[in-house]
Parts: sequence; C-alpha cells; structure tokens
Amino acid sequence: MTADKVKYEIADSERKKYVDAILNSPSNKNIVVAGPGTGKTHLFKMILEGKKDTLTLSFINALVEDLSLELCGISDVNTLHGFARSILSKAIKDKEFKIFPNLGKKVIKKDAKILLDLDKEIDFDGIFHNRDDNNEHIEFYKNRKDYYNHHGFSDIVFAAVKYFEKYPDKIPNFEQVVVDEFQDFNELEVSLIDILVKQSPILLAGDDDQALYGWKGASTKHIRQRHSEDNSDYAPFKLPYCSRCTRVIVDATNDIINRAKEQGHLSNRINKPFRYFDHKDKDKVSDGNSQIVYRPLQASQIPPYIEIDILKIAKQVRDKFSVLIICPYNIHCETVANALKKKGFVNVSFKEKEDAEELTLLDGLKLLLKEPSCNLGWRIVAEKMLKDKEFEALIKQTSEEGAKRVFDLIGEGLKREVKQMLQTLRAVRDGDKIEDESKLADLFESVDIDASGMAREYLEDEIKSCQPPSKTVIPADRAIRKIPITITTTQGSKGLDADYVFITFFDDQYFVEDKDKTKISDQDICKFLVALTRARKKAFLYSSDVNKKPVFLEWIDKKHICTQKPPIAKKKTAKKK
Repeated sequence: MTADKVKYEIADSERKKYVDAILNSPSNKNIVVAGPGTGKTHLFKMILEGKKDTLTLSFINALVEDLSLELCGISDVNTLHGFARSILSKAIKDKEFKIFPNLGKKVIKKDAKILLDLDKEIDFDGIFHNRDDNNEHIEFYKNRKDYYNHHGFSDIVFAAVKYFEKYPDKIPNFEQVVVDEFQDFNELEVSLIDILVKQSPILLAGDDDQALYGWKGASTKHIRQRHSEDNSDYAPFKLPYCSRCTRVIVDATNDIINRAKEQGHLSNRINKPFRYFDHKDKDKVSDGNSQIVYRPLQASQIPPYIEIDILKIAKQVRDKFSVLIICPYNIHCETVANALKKKGFVNVSFKEKEDAEELTLLDGLKLLLKEPSCNLGWRIVAEKMLKDKEFEALIKQTSEEGAKRVFDLIGEGLKREVKQMLQTLRAVRDGDKIEDESKLADLFESVDIDASGMAREYLEDEIKSCQPPSKTVIPADRAIRKIPITITTTQGSKGLDADYVFITFFDDQYFVEDKDKTKISDQDICKFLVALTRARKKAFLYSSDVNKKPVFLEWIDKKHICTQKPPIAKKKTAKKK
C-alpha cells in the first residue's frame, strides 16, 4: 500500500470517528461545533435518515432553501418565523397569519413616534429579541399589529413562545429536531429551541467563529454555554475536517485564529481544531492552488482585474467553474456587477439587500395587489403619497377608539390615483397590453424606477451579438462570458461557496468597523473568516488601498500569500523634434 493511500485511509477513519460519535450518542440533547465545509449537511442526512416526523430549523433563508433541497423527503425545513407561523395557524384555527418582515422596524416604530410623542424611537424588534416581556410598549405594538392584521418576523416568534409557555401541552413532538447556525440565535430564538427540546430529541449545530448577526441581538454565549464541559444537559461534539477548502485556505484560517488569540481576541472561543481533509482529488486541487492571491489596486481597477484573473483560471482549468465576489457593502456589489456586465459577462447574479433603509410606495402597492383592502398596504401608500402633516393626522385617526380602516379615512382623489397604479401593475404582472403607455411611465416615476435605464440595458443586451469585435477583445473572452458569477456582501455570503472567491475592497476602511480603524473586534474577525472560507479552490484578496496593507493580510503567514501588483504604467516622454 502506498504512503498516499495510507494517508487517505487514515483521514477517512479519523473523520468517521467524529461522525460516529455523534450518531451513537445516547443523549437526546447533542450540540455539534462544525467549522466551514466540515460536513454538517451530510451529518444532518445521517441523523434524519429513516425518521418520519422531523424538523430542521435555521433563520437564514438561503440556507433553508439549500437544506430543503439536500434534505428533500427526509425533513421539513423551515425558518423560525415560518415554523412559528405554521404552529400558530394550527393552534388558532381559521385565522390567517400574514407576515410583513419589517412591521416593527419601519411601520409600528413610526406610528409610535407620532402617537406616543417620545424623545427617542422604540426598538420593537429589540424588545422581542431580548425577551423584554414586561416592556410597557408591547401592548401598543399588539394593538397596531392587530389593526394592520399582520405580524413581523420577530413578534410572530415571540407569540409562538408565549403560546407554548402558556399551553405546554401544545408543544409539538418530533422524532428529531435539527437546528443549524445556532451561533447566531438571540434570546427569543433560543427560548423557542428550549421549548421544543422538552418534547423532542435535538441536535444543535453551529460555529462561534462564524457569528455574524450581533445586530439582531444574537450572542455566541448560547452555543458556548451549551458546548461547555460544565453543561451536563448537552453532549458536546466537534467536526474538525474541512473537505470544502484547499489546504492553503485552511492554513490561512488557522493563521488568522491563532494571531487573533495571541492579541487577546476570541477569548471565549470554543477550543476546536480546524483541519484540512486529506483526499486524492482535493490534494491535486490544493497543489495547483497553493497560495492566496493578494492584489493592491485602485478601486477602478478591481473589475478589470477580476476579468483578467477569471480568464487566467479558464485557461488553466479548461472546464466549468463558479465565481463568488464578496464586497463590503451593497454599493460596492452594485458597482462591480455593473462593471462586469459592461465587460460582457452575462451570468452575473446580484440581489440587493431586501432590508432597505426605508419603505417604498411599491411595498404598499404589492400588498394591495394581493388584497385590495389591505389596511397595511393603504397605510404604506398613504405615508408615501400624503404630505407629512396629512399622514400624521391620518395615523392619529387610526388610533381612536373604533377607528375605521385606512381606506375609509383617505380621500377619493388618492384612491383613484392608487387604483390607476394598481390597474397598470396588474397589466404588467399578467403580461397584458397597456393601452396608454404614459400611465406606465407615470407609474415608474412614482415608484422610483428608471424606465429609460431599464430600456437602455435591455437594448444593450439585444445588440451585443451585432457588435463588431474590438481590437482589445481577447478571443478567449467567449469562454468566460457565461461563467456563473454571484456578487454579495460578507453577510450575504453565509451559506454560499464557490470554486473561486474574490474578496474585494479588502481594506481596513471596510473590514474593520471601528471608527478610527485601530480596534479590531471579534465580529470583524468572524466576518473575514466567513468570507475566506467560502472558497473551494482559490481566494483572491483585492485591496483598494495601494499604500497600506490590510491588517488581516499581516495576520496570514507570508508563505501563504502571493502578492501580484499591477504593472506600473510607463510615463510618455515627449518626442524630440
């Protein structure tokens, strides 16, 4: 037997020991700390296989979609708010639970500002996330929620928890419950899990090195406490072998973690190994991608060099591959996406963050398309179409005892205007002919859609095939123009991976949240670790500051980095006469 074959058999055997320990656990409460690419989904399949009534929960929509496919026919996969909604719908028969994600953050918060005349805004989501059950403002929220006949993501989970606490005999029973991304659960979400475990065996999975959602009250203390040796309730396990990433990515990840700990960061981190998984095919890929590429560039150079590097990859692999581009903020994502599209890439996927800063008129119109009398829909439309004083007066009317619906309180002129918008929207939705095209233009203007820009983009796509070849076009460009490219933020990259990952605008300005850029937080470290470990084959770090090396670059062993600076443009000299 060759040395390599022995090495691979040992690797398989070692990984199997960790998995078997979990599968054979006698405990009904198990918690697994699993680093990126260490086989959580494979473990879930094995845990759930053969069981009939099972539940898998996560709060990240992208992960829920992927798990739904991976576990199709094995388990019911749901978000926490989706599960809470289904439970309450069954418990309170004949009542429809409609959800508007930002009900508390963007609707009831503004109502409270108008009606309660407070010096500061009320963080309703924070009240629910932190289980501030006795907060005086919960009753106000409940009244407004009932008036609009909608739940938000947070309050529906809160309602489910309160329901089960009041009626413990209604807690559902499952043959197995699996919970993913537990490191990013907040007090409210943990309360729901603690309720479910009273009736069902449970497996919690997560990684405190990948905690990203502190903004919603999430805390790594929940996974750390339950994985602690001092906790006798849960049996703790680890999955250390990464089969996703190449060796250099695993080594660089450990460089970051070790340097962070040396400097006093990640002090309460769960002590766990993160190891490269020896495998014949993976070794070959690792040998061909033995370093992480670092490019210090001007911001405007980032899209051109992405194209250059993608072309180099295509020449090397001569096969299909995927690309993930990670940017600090949505504005960077949009800039890079537009630049790549202009360069001829036709398979670029970029979806803006759904949680926009403000409600839009279109948000309200979409609700009215589904339900013409929707109280919440008319309230949002009124906010966008009335003057501030008129809108405030309207909200005050809705708070009076026996208040009428918003529809009954607004003027006929506004109703007619909205009715026309809805008629045009239905025609667009259903593909019907619009007799008066000016109405479509008016609608686009009302909902802030750049119709001319959309038309121009469509026209550009249509005429590209007729475009004469440019002198600067490289013949191989045809080979890469349909390469699938996903562009997202670090937070949006959670649950994603790709063969080649480009981490762009990799500067302290964006990757260190501290205002003065002098204090690195555990959250900064986790964000970079998440971004780096999305790569299956190779990672590219593109800085937009040519004068200063990023601090996280300094944390990675120099042998793992290949610095590739762009060529310096030669200055033109005046010709002698």
